[in-house]
Amino acid sequence: MEKSFDLTLARECAAAFAASTGLGCIVSDKRGETLAEYGYGCSACRICRLAGRPASQCVRAQNYSMAEAERFGGRYIYYCPMGLTCFVSPILGELDSSARITAGPFLMVEKEDFIDCELMALEEETRARVIAELENVRVIPTATVNQMSTLLFMAVGFMNKVSASERMRQVQSADAIQGQISSYILQLKQEEQPPPYPFGVERAFLRSIRRAEKEQARQLMNELLGHILLATGQQLETVKSRVCELLALTGRAAVEAGAESGATLRLCHEGRLRIERAGDIEAMCFALSDAVNRLMDSVFRYADMRHAHAIHLCMQYIETHYYEKVTLEQLAERVFLSPAYLSRVFKEETGTAFNDHLNAVRIAKARQLLLHEDLRVTDVASAVGFDDQSYFTKVFRRFTGMTPLRYRARYTQGTE
Repeated sequence: MEKSFDLTLARECAAAFAASTGLGCIVSDKRGETLAEYGYGCSACRICRLAGRPASQCVRAQNYSMAEAERFGGRYIYYCPMGLTCFVSPILGELDSSARITAGPFLMVEKEDFIDCELMALEEETRARVIAELENVRVIPTATVNQMSTLLFMAVGFMNKVSASERMRQVQSADAIQGQISSYILQLKQEEQPPPYPFGVERAFLRSIRRAEKEQARQLMNELLGHILLATGQQLETVKSRVCELLALTGRAAVEAGAESGATLRLCHEGRLRIERAGDIEAMCFALSDAVNRLMDSVFRYADMRHAHAIHLCMQYIETHYYEKVTLEQLAERVFLSPAYLSRVFKEETGTAFNDHLNAVRIAKARQLLLHEDLRVTDVASAVGFDDQSYFTKVFRRFTGMTPLRYRARYTQGTE
């Protein structure tokens, strides 16, 4: 790993924080690899593994949280894939965030409530192993968590030389941008007639954003800038107008690719202000590049787990409201995503379609209720969210291989 920050100092910070708070603390690089761990941290936690969740989900959640910490001012409290809580503060290197210190996992609710809400879908033996592992997890009041996250943020803060690193990044990035744009302009000038605006390049640029082709998007953006500068004679105000149009198109493409719409609007607004205030072509080009990079980061940097928190909230809502009418549209509105996009990322992250997961939870609850012989099948169906008993029977048979009555007979009377 490139040594762009003081690892020794980071280790001392994490060790002191863990010892003083009793929380586990890890130092990890921007790829999610653990560099040091103190106490019962994410690397030592076995809950995800015991529940059959891949370790990569935790790493993606950490990467997502680090990006959110940068976006929200240097700290972020989040849920891990199993519903445990952590908080993180990024460590800035020479150019960008090089590492992070993550504290947790811990609970902000009583363990009994966590078990009832988060673990009921697990098989009995698996649930028992996870419950045993929970003995290592502390319960911390919400107010205390906020204070602890502030403390970690302040402890990490003195390592973050924000101003110096920002100046260095701007110089290096601006030089690279100008070099690529100048190369494109030189190629265009060698043509006999000035070429028309390359709408095909623009479409390819927007398509590369939607497909998460980051490097290609940057190259195409610089090619478009070259065309704009040549066509306008580098008249600054005209260039600004064209560039702001390009930024707006980029924002829409980012939202279509899954970026959160509110954050994207803010990034576009900030980028447009910087473009309008630019005093020369170089500053304007850098302002656009920086804005587009930020938009692309919102799509690409943590694309695999960008909506980990949203998916967790959906699953948590299903677990506690399965007996009500629960629709994809309803949950999409709660987590500020489009229904189509939520459907896709839900399947990608959980391996199960939304409706299949909802029905799996409902059938798991129904199996428990069917053991109570005083309940009619109609009552059980209604209690787990099915209005139609025949449809309930059809779904139940698909998940269990038998009808509800046969299931009851087998498991309450020991007969077929």
